[in-house]
Amino acid sequence: MTLHNKVLAPKANAFVKGLRKLPILHDELYAQQTGLYQYYGSENSLVLPLSKGYKRIVYTVIEYNPLLDSSNMTTDDWGRIGKDIEKNYESYDGFVILHGTDTMAYTASALSFMCEHLGKPIILTGSQVPIYEMRNDGRDNLLGALLIAGQFVIPEVCLYFYNKLYRGNRVTKVDAGSFNAFSSPNLAPLAVAEVDITINWDTVWRANTTAKFQVSTELNRNVGLLRLFPGITAATMRAFLQPPMEGVVLETYGSGNAPDNRPDLLEELKKATDSDVIIINCTQCLRGTVAASYATGKVLMDAGLIAGGDMTPEAALSKLSYVLAKKDISFDAKKKLMARNLRGEMISDVSNPKSLWCLQELEAIRDALAPPLACASAKIGDIEALEALKEMGTNMCLSDYDGRTPLHIAACEGHLKLVEYLLSHGATVYAKDRYGDTPLSNAVRFRHKEVVKLLRKTGAHFSRDELDEAGTELCSLAASGDLEGLEIWKLAGADLNKPGYNGQTALQLAHAVGKKEVVAFLVQLMSKKATVTTVLHFLFVSTALT
Repeated sequence: MTLHNKVLAPKANAFVKGLRKLPILHDELYAQQTGLYQYYGSENSLVLPLSKGYKRIVYTVIEYNPLLDSSNMTTDDWGRIGKDIEKNYESYDGFVILHGTDTMAYTASALSFMCEHLGKPIILTGSQVPIYEMRNDGRDNLLGALLIAGQFVIPEVCLYFYNKLYRGNRVTKVDAGSFNAFSSPNLAPLAVAEVDITINWDTVWRANTTAKFQVSTELNRNVGLLRLFPGITAATMRAFLQPPMEGVVLETYGSGNAPDNRPDLLEELKKATDSDVIIINCTQCLRGTVAASYATGKVLMDAGLIAGGDMTPEAALSKLSYVLAKKDISFDAKKKLMARNLRGEMISDVSNPKSLWCLQELEAIRDALAPPLACASAKIGDIEALEALKEMGTNMCLSDYDGRTPLHIAACEGHLKLVEYLLSHGATVYAKDRYGDTPLSNAVRFRHKEVVKLLRKTGAHFSRDELDEAGTELCSLAASGDLEGLEIWKLAGADLNKPGYNGQTALQLAHAVGKKEVVAFLVQLMSKKATVTTVLHFLFVSTALT
């Protein structure tokens, strides 16, 4: 944002130029010494100074044209952002979206539902004061979002603001004049950035699936928000619920209450639900949940409304738009989806509270002992032991002292069933150990073909550095006549046409040294058509070990 005619408005092509002048957000000396711009093929690639973990966050800034004030955004813009992430998903470790604050909570909620089987962090951030002003919150917000997206595998759509990382579909904007502009009333932050960045891993939502990431851009626009107020007329409600309206978030009083002495209003609501309009009951209160504790709340259930739990209005509206757009499920199935917790947007179960006795101490002991025990269980393929650890609340993504997760170990050992179990219980294929290795690279190294296939199906891929080194490895395999090695690299997604350090491809080298069987094998492997699309549109994040 820049000041133009005494009002703030987006200015094109100014952002990257401004970032280059800020040493905290770009290390120009390192970029020049390492040939960063040539390597990433973009003058809009920047690099942060070295972090505490001896990593550098490399990020590429791409602007939309034209730039948008967030108040002007539509569902089409959400779809564009989602598709751009999907196109570039394998090229980066995380994604940071710079967004205006006015509708950021709506975009974060919408993207959380649109991004199915997400395995990498997507973090929205912005500022109350433009980054170019002397006193601003933009620098800290951007830096915090980049550090988290580049260093932690948090597979959620999040919102980072004022040193806190929130689940995107749990936030609402609460202050137009404070740096502390957002609140997550019913869920504690996923992370807090103080002296160190502390992640609340017990709260992080995971897909628990072996399906590959995809973005569903189909959204139903025939949805709306209606807020109850004393004296609202039946005519107002009738007009609002008329076709083409298909879904409504009704903001009610207290714990989901409405007047039970207004049969005219209840009749309009019943007519709408009988006509296949899905109505979600959400509270007007900033904090709390919808419950049928009062007669004034039960009358809405009797009228066919679905309890929205503790969802924010932004989340409920986005969820309605997402669910109603699904053409392959029945109307009853859509109602059931609206009542289910899909992306951590609502509380799952309030009937089974945990005992608070020494809870923090017990969790600390569990978190210290569980990672090595889980890795040991993974090494011998003991699913029962892992199941017992999971019942204790163990996070299957926690790593040992070398940064290796149970999925790394299982991939090394070739325990296919155990890999499948871990993936179905929240393990991430994008975890990197202290050497930068992923479960996929481990499976390739130890030649477990079926594990490689499963990991690829789930969305695993080589990092940029691994792909750069692939040519030399492929040439080595070709020279030694190692057909099995070549096949497993192909299965893992390597480009067989990638040249090695001497500029030759594996096929050229095999031909030069007279390995006819390798030549024939490579020609057969490369006969399957493969396409790669890398269209960059906005701000992406990757990490590089130094």
